[in-house]
Amino acid sequence: MESRITFNELRKIKDSLPDGSIKKLAQEFQLSEETVRNYFGGANYTNGAVVGIHMEPGPNGGIVLLDDTAILERAKKIIQEDSVEQ
Repeated sequence: MESRITFNELRKIKDSLPDGSIKKLAQEFQLSEETVRNYFGGANYTNGAVVGIHMEPGPNGGIVLLDDTAILERAKKIIQEDSVEQ
């Protein structure tokens, strides 16, 4: 499913993930850790793949169009599960 989010919101979600979550997401989606970081706005295309995000200039870091929200939705669930455990 396609979705729009601001770059700052996307980075906030990444920064809110508990330690080890990037590795967990990479394993669940059978991707490299760098590819998962690229999904959240990273730009290491030497060690990670392009992941279907498109950025447009604008307020709050710009608008990010995500071709697939599966990683984003799982990241939000991990954050939610972590907040319940604490």
